[in-house]
Amino acid sequence: MIHLIVGNTGSGKTTYSNTLKTKTNGVVFSIDQWNHTLFLADKKPTDGLDWFLERIERAERMIMDLVKQLEHSKTNSILDLGLSKFEHREKFRKFAELHNFELTTHFLDIEKETRLKRVMKRNLEKGETFAFEVSKEHFDFMETWFEVPTAKEMTGGIIIKE
Repeated sequence: MIHLIVGNTGSGKTTYSNTLKTKTNGVVFSIDQWNHTLFLADKKPTDGLDWFLERIERAERMIMDLVKQLEHSKTNSILDLGLSKFEHREKFRKFAELHNFELTTHFLDIEKETRLKRVMKRNLEKGETFAFEVSKEHFDFMETWFEVPTAKEMTGGIIIKE
């Protein structure tokens, strides 16, 4: 089973993924951790969104290969990959369909004010789910970048509200 974890910045995707991991005995793939470990040390101040997107694409090719291996060993994959755009989520739905893998979308539909408070708190505390600081400017950008999942995307899915 592949679990797509969808939600805007600060919605609690990583926390939710880690909880789901304990319930399903699955493996979490968190793109924030991959970026922090593999790429951020090499980032220059002039590197922008395209720099990140190219590296995310490379990481996701590796993740898809690992997901195939996990599926063959009957282990759940929990994809905490941002998945902010319809097209990005569709890539994983098509991947699952191509390989006959079961997939469930989980949408964390959390109010903006709650998410912003979480992000600012995470920035200060630098706790378990902290990978890098999210500025208010980045948070505001993600508000315009994120595409809410359609009703069709959520057919058979799980919506979490607080």
